[in-house]
This record gives sequence, structure tokens and C-alpha cells, in this order.
Amino acid sequence: MLINNQKSKIKNCFVLAIFFCGSLVLSGQDITGQWNGVLSIQGVNLRLVFHINKTDGGYASTMDSPDQNAFGIPVASTAFDGSKLSLAVPNIGLSYEGEFRVNSIVGTFRQGVLSVPMTLERTPEEAKSAALNRPQEPQPPFPYRSEDVVFENAAAGVTLAGTLTMPATGRNFTAVILISGSGQQDRNSEIMGHKPFLVIADYLTRRGIAVLRFDDRGAGQSTGNPATATTADFATDVESAIEYLKTRREINRRKIGLIGHSEGGVIAPMIAAHSKDVAFIVMLAGTGIRGAELLLQQATLVHRVAGMPEDIIAKTVGINAKAFEKIVNAEGTVSASEISDFLTGMKDDIAAITPPGMTADEYIRLATAQFSIPWMQYFLRYDPAPTLQRVKQPVLALNGDKDLQVPARENLTAISEALKRGGNRRVTVKEYPGLNHLFQECTTGSPANYATIEQTFSPEVLKDIAEWVVSR
Repeated sequence: MLINNQKSKIKNCFVLAIFFCGSLVLSGQDITGQWNGVLSIQGVNLRLVFHINKTDGGYASTMDSPDQNAFGIPVASTAFDGSKLSLAVPNIGLSYEGEFRVNSIVGTFRQGVLSVPMTLERTPEEAKSAALNRPQEPQPPFPYRSEDVVFENAAAGVTLAGTLTMPATGRNFTAVILISGSGQQDRNSEIMGHKPFLVIADYLTRRGIAVLRFDDRGAGQSTGNPATATTADFATDVESAIEYLKTRREINRRKIGLIGHSEGGVIAPMIAAHSKDVAFIVMLAGTGIRGAELLLQQATLVHRVAGMPEDIIAKTVGINAKAFEKIVNAEGTVSASEISDFLTGMKDDIAAITPPGMTADEYIRLATAQFSIPWMQYFLRYDPAPTLQRVKQPVLALNGDKDLQVPARENLTAISEALKRGGNRRVTVKEYPGLNHLFQECTTGSPANYATIEQTFSPEVLKDIAEWVVSR
């Protein structure tokens, strides 16, 4: 459901919402230790690892999802009668029920309309947990300089930490700042074992371009509270990165560009529209349509590829569309109580699409919490077109035709049209066949496949970016 698609993963996703919370209470057989399983869905395997420990009150556990780079996640409430194990996470409609067999638990994993068998084993070998290959991830020694740096967004009271890579010799370099998508990302924009910003930075620096990438506000070594921040606030962090690069004698301050992915592709034009310090921008799966419209398209496409019935998709998207419309048309911030009351007025409709294990009231509470986030309300309202019309710098806008999160055709068309309405003729737009939201070569574009695709970032796109930036 889109309702489960929180800010932390608009860029990354619906996937399977395998993020558990809560505590575990079991009795009877000795179930302490590590339990390993593989969730297999339409040819995609995702590893799950449960760590169960004895406590004074019974048991407690955490879960890892290694292929999603998620570790130490508290596990939901559990019942164990000596032979049957039942796990339930009602707020995301997820459950697992299995038969305990000394060294294994044979059962079924469910979430929404998804129902697949999954066996938990005590040993990692039985869980088929071989590390996924990431052949593009660069390894030292590197033929360039790499320096950890710190700079300040003084107005916001935020300290930002990152890495600046530069060619080994020379100076007066063209430089780019990498801007991540939604959610708190580290400087490598790490997702599901992939490090796309590390790959991009390495590729560009080897070709003579300096690259600054940094931990988002509240992530890694950067300070700040992202919970109350919006896209506009994150843009000020990028502006601070520009100011920092202007202090470096190695950098040509007239040739500082921005490369933004997803929400980062929204932020780059925001800054370029009013800053003479930006020489060019690259929009990687950036948006050209209002946030509310984007999220409805995203929900439809992601749910469809996941196999959700069309009638449920239509009803779910319809409910969200009404909630989004209320937020978009409001004069100011819509309070949690207003959102809750509005959704409660559609309780019968919500009950018809609520997944097993979740009540309509629980669904409403979860949706209310998500739609009350300042970032979400800002994103739903924001229309990038007027900003794009004010961008006069050269723009490279790229996307893959398998992108289900930022559909390529609708957004690239809107971006191109807005730039041209503003009189900008230095615009290059390209849609790549067979690439997903992360610019991986893929078959379906499903976010569920991000982890199992070995490629981190299309070599063709890397080449096009580098050649375009160098030509500036």
C-alpha cells in the first residue's frame, strides 16, 4: 500500500515493507539463537535473519534484512504454544505462522495480498545467505585524492560531514555535489547493499571531476533533526555545500554543478533557479509533476507489479487521492486530528482495502501519522514546474523507462516543457530502455528486485553523465 510508503523510502520504496517493530514473547521449546530464512517472491530472494535472546520476561529478538541493508530491527509481537510460532505486525498488515521442528520453523509469510512459504533455519548455511555480489563497488587503492570534510549550515544549526574526491594532481577542477533522494541517506546513498554515490563519485573523479558527497541531515556523521524538515530545508544543506566548495582553492568556483537523484532532482533546480553559483544541473529520475500526482502514479505502478488486484489498487489510490487533495488545497498545515477525522469519514471504504491482520482504525492511525509529517505535506503540494521555468543553466535530465517510482515519460516530458517555457534551450533529456529508478538494468522495474540485481548503476548512464559534465 502507498499508505505504508513512508518518507524514508519514497526514493527506495515499497519493496515489501519488511521493517518490523515490537517485542517477542515465547515459551516452551528452546528457540534462542539465530534463525535464518529466505523470502522468495517471483524469482527474487530476500534474506531474513532473526536473533532471539532470553530475557527476564521471556524472549526478545531483533531482525536483519541484509539484502535491504537493514540490521537490528526490533521484531513484532509473537505467540508460541510449544509447537506453533505466530508473528504479527498489524500496522503494516504482516504476519508469519510456522510449525516448530527443533531446528527449523516451517511456515507462511503474509503481507496484504502476498502469501508465500518461508522456512527459518538455525544455521546461516541453510539460509542460503551468501553475500550478494556488487562488482561495481570501487576498491582501494584509488588513483585520486579522497578527503573527509565537515562544513556548516549555520542558519539551520546543522553540521554536515562528507567526502571530497579530487584528481591526484592539478587544480581549478570542475566540481559536482551529489544530492540524495528522500529519506536520510549516508554519503554513498547506500540502499540494499548498493552504494550508487560511491560508484558515481569514483567514475567522475577518475575522469578529472571533483565530487563532494555528504551524509544527509541526521544521517551518518551529520547532525540535525530531519523529522521537522522539508525538501526546502534540505536544499539549504546543499547550498552550504556549495559555499564550502567555493572556499577550496582546488575548485573552479565558476564550474560547480549539482547532480540530484529522485528528490535530489527536485532540490537541484530549486537552488539553480536563484543561485548564480550553480553552473549546471543533472536530474537523475527527478520529478516534473506535483508530488501528490507522482505518489498516486507510483502507488498504481508498484502495486500492480507486486500483483495487487486492480480493484484494490483503484480503491487504495482513490482513498489516497482524496486525502492528498485535502492537504494540497489547505491554506496551511493540516493537523493530525483533521487528517484523522477526514479518513474516519471514509472508514467503510478503508475497511474494504485493509489487509489481513489490520483493522480500519489501525490503518487510519498509520495514515494519519504519515500524512502529518511536514516533509510529506510539503512534498504533496510542491509543483516543480514553476521552479524549472526559472532555471537558465544547462540541464541534463535522465531516467529509465522501467522506473515505477518516478515514471519516466510523464516526468521527463514535464521537465522539458517547463524548461523550454522558461526560455532554456540548453536542455538534454534522455530516457533509457530497461533501467529502473536506481538506474539498474532490470526486467520489471519492481523495487523488490533492487537488492538482488548485482549492477549498482548503468555504465551507459555513467558515461553519458561524465561526458556531458566535461563538455560544460
